[in-house]
Amino acid sequence: MKAPRNKTIDIPLEEGKVYLDRCVTLDSAAALPEILDKTICGDLFRVLPLLPGGFADLVIADPPYNLDKDFHGKKFKKSSEELYESYTDSWVRALLPVLKENASVYVCCDWESSSAIARVLQKYFHVRNRITWQREKGRGAQANWKNGMEDIWFATKSKEYTFNVDAVKLRRRVIAPYRENGVPKGWHESDEGRFRDTFPSNFWDDISIPYWSMAENTAHPTQKPEKLLAKLILASSNPGDMVFDPFLGSGSTAVTAQKLNRRYCGIEINPQYCIWAQKRLENALTDKSIQGFTDGVFWERNTSAIQKRS
Repeated sequence: MKAPRNKTIDIPLEEGKVYLDRCVTLDSAAALPEILDKTICGDLFRVLPLLPGGFADLVIADPPYNLDKDFHGKKFKKSSEELYESYTDSWVRALLPVLKENASVYVCCDWESSSAIARVLQKYFHVRNRITWQREKGRGAQANWKNGMEDIWFATKSKEYTFNVDAVKLRRRVIAPYRENGVPKGWHESDEGRFRDTFPSNFWDDISIPYWSMAENTAHPTQKPEKLLAKLILASSNPGDMVFDPFLGSGSTAVTAQKLNRRYCGIEINPQYCIWAQKRLENALTDKSIQGFTDGVFWERNTSAIQKRS
């Protein structure tokens, strides 16, 4: 039995048929209406050739890292860097036909696989940046530094691409407010306190990993936070654009896209995770909140729009 405040979504496979039935499977080429706002249950290497060409404005990919990991019965085995790079190259090449000419691509990875991901992306895209985000959780290590960071590579198919910088500014507390002629310079004051809206950098220290009392949390072992996905989606797509995730997992990309008025499509091989994704999409119809993002503003970790000035 879960504690009363434990909101983790962990519906077992045998109880999730109603959600699994909302997913689609593909046995032949699909037209866009068949995959619009859908979770496709299947293997991405079999599914990608069946998708319509040039439909995706934005791709967010969170492939298995080069680690031994059990994804609820579907195990991914660590391999050599060369083999992992070859695996990455194979799915990236399969992905190319679904991209629009002005599409953007983000690929998540850890420090060990980051260089392999970069080499593959440089073959097919214009690599724009590497985002590093801080995980406030992580296992300690006796003979090494604790691994508290992950990378996200940002690339575009062409020199023309979407980037909405004003949509992803971070609101930071002003510790030492500076005034010029008595007027705040570069910051503003409100009932919530003194804040400055800053341009986003490629280091993010404001992300909270989903935990048991958060509505977005599932039993997926490597779930990404909705706040993290919101930054990518708002920056690199517009309302109504199609956001595509070939490694959908428990649905964070699709759920966040739906909350932000984008269309979505995702592929997930594990029926268990498809169920959790569909449950989250159902919840998002009535709850569009994103932890750490309020009224169009990204807040620092442990601050919010309701936090009053002392």
